[in-house]
Amino acid sequence: MKILTPTIIERQKNINFGIKSLSMSTLLVRNIKQICLCNNQSNKALRGNALSQWNRIENAYLLVENGLIKDYGSMTNCPSTADETVDATGQFLLPGFVDSHTHLVFSGSREMEFVERIKGTSYETIIEKGGGILNSANRLASMSEEDLYTQAMHRLDQLIKQGTCAIEIKSGYGLSYEAELKILRVIKRIKATPKM
Repeated sequence: MKILTPTIIERQKNINFGIKSLSMSTLLVRNIKQICLCNNQSNKALRGNALSQWNRIENAYLLVENGLIKDYGSMTNCPSTADETVDATGQFLLPGFVDSHTHLVFSGSREMEFVERIKGTSYETIIEKGGGILNSANRLASMSEEDLYTQAMHRLDQLIKQGTCAIEIKSGYGLSYEAELKILRVIKRIKATPKM
C-alpha cells in the first residue's frame, strides 16, 4: 500500500502546499485510490467505535491552486486541466500528521528497555543493568551539540518523509540545567535551519 500526504507530494514534486509562492498555479492529483478526510461534522471529539469510522472518498482527485487546496472529490467530477498533474493510481492520500509532543533531541534510543518491560522486567532491574532515564541523561550530557543536532535532523527528516507536517519539539531529558540549555540550543538551531 502506498500512502501520500501533502508533505510527501511536496517532496516528490518540489511543491509547497503552504501560502508561499508556487512555481505553478494549479496542481491536480488524479486517480487517488482513497482520500482519507479528517472532517468531523459534529466538531465533537470522537470516542470508542467512532474512531474507526473514516470519512473517505474512493477513486478521487485533489486540486491545489496557488498553494491551497481548492477542490477534491470523486474522479467522475475531476477537472480536465491543470498546470501540473500527478497520477496517484493505487495510492492513498492522508492529511499530514501533527506531532504535538516529541522529544526529538536525545542521545540514543531506549527501545530495548521497552522490550524488557513487555517481558516483565522491572524498571529497577533495567536501571541496575545501566538503562533508564538517568543513563539517557548522562549520554546526552556527554554528547556534543553538533552530534545532537545531526541526529535530531536525521530523525526530523524521517518524520517529514513519513508525512509529519507539524511538530512540537520538547526538552526534558537533560535532567540538569546545563543539559536542558543544550537541548534548547539544538532546538533553536533546528528551527533556524532553512528547510524547516
